[in-house]
Amino acid sequence: MTNKSKLWGGRFSEGTAASVEQFTASIHYDCRLYRHDIAGSRAHAKMLAEQGLITREECDRILAGLAEIEQEISDGRFEFKLELEDIHMNIEKVLVDKIGPAGAKLHTARSRNDQVSLDIRLYLREETERLTALLLDVQQAFVGLGRKYLGVIMPGYTHLQRAQPLLLSHHMLAYYEMFGRDRERLRDCLKRINILPLGSAALAGTGLPIDREYVARALDFPSITANSMDTVGDRDFAVEFVFCCTMIQLHLSRLSEELVLWSSEEFGFADLSDSFCTGSSIMPQKKNPDIPELIRGKSGRVVGNLMALVTLIKGLPLTYNRDLQEDKEPVFDTVDTVSQGLAITAELLANMEFKVDNLEAATRAGFMTATDLADYLVVKNIPFRQAHSIVGKTVAYCVELGKELTDLSLDELRRFSEAIDKDVFPVLTVKGSVDSRQSAGGTAQVRVEEALAQAEKDLGMQ
Repeated sequence: MTNKSKLWGGRFSEGTAASVEQFTASIHYDCRLYRHDIAGSRAHAKMLAEQGLITREECDRILAGLAEIEQEISDGRFEFKLELEDIHMNIEKVLVDKIGPAGAKLHTARSRNDQVSLDIRLYLREETERLTALLLDVQQAFVGLGRKYLGVIMPGYTHLQRAQPLLLSHHMLAYYEMFGRDRERLRDCLKRINILPLGSAALAGTGLPIDREYVARALDFPSITANSMDTVGDRDFAVEFVFCCTMIQLHLSRLSEELVLWSSEEFGFADLSDSFCTGSSIMPQKKNPDIPELIRGKSGRVVGNLMALVTLIKGLPLTYNRDLQEDKEPVFDTVDTVSQGLAITAELLANMEFKVDNLEAATRAGFMTATDLADYLVVKNIPFRQAHSIVGKTVAYCVELGKELTDLSLDELRRFSEAIDKDVFPVLTVKGSVDSRQSAGGTAQVRVEEALAQAEKDLGMQ
């Protein structure tokens, strides 16, 4: 195809080099925007007819042609052509071939600059809703596990060292909160995605009597963009969306790391379903947690996509530059990676079991009630720093003798502080420790039951 025969080719006298067509084409990936492109064209055509810029008959022919093209693409019968560069030109060229001059009027008062921004916004609006629903599934899985294992005590960790005992349900609800923030971020991001850019044209708006508010209503946008220059060069909303997805992926990765650790023989806390694990080609005994490992590994893709977009826009002058064509592949790959990770994580969680005996056995070592002993001394009117020192020396004594705090007699404990009395022993149990953590947001069962009930209410699980 020569430049002259291209839809934009009036100014050119020479054909496009084959290497240029190959290098500049985006149709091999932006073809996935076909539904959004057609939806925008439908609304635009109806507006043009309302404004008298095309006739009603021409609008009807455009709409019929677009419906036919959409069905052909959906059925896999549409032939995308590299020389037509992108989804917009591929659809427009076939529309003109199908219905004649009326099809050539569709691009009145718009540019590919505002058209592509519309397509991406429509796509991201749809994907934001889908990701939000997937996050809800993951949250429900954690609440379900929290309810199922309510009352089970496990070690809590800092620095991957046993720290304090807590309820397994409390740990599950930590992830519920984490993914809840992800939902909130996406909902907030949607406010900046869900703004109509069409009508900004190439960069300066249009002198033709268009009605942007009509198109906004037709496409269910609550508002329109305020500055045509900013609109066509803006990809902030896409960067923000990918940032939100990056946070989701990082949270999935943190969870995956724990699942890898917990399913190992060294921890023995969790049993992943056989249907979500694989074996070794040489070691018959192996049961490998490949799904969490892959999710953890795919985090590099999503973080890389965010860095690609940030770098893409950092030096662009206003307004549109062809560099912005490079926004789509990172966005598409991020959506695919994160949505797949969320979907399979929800399924994996619904099919896993915790090894309750191992969890509770792990709380019997590591001096995890040492802080409770310090708090006990504080209640006895000993300053916390002094209490901290007393308990530190008590732990050192236990280490030397190979004992736990619960193994010590009252006489042994009183060697370190005469404030200690026989009422200390309930304090040193892991259950006593957990039950004492009744501060708001704490791990005491009464607090966790309240949190579970609230989560179930918020998620509509009651």
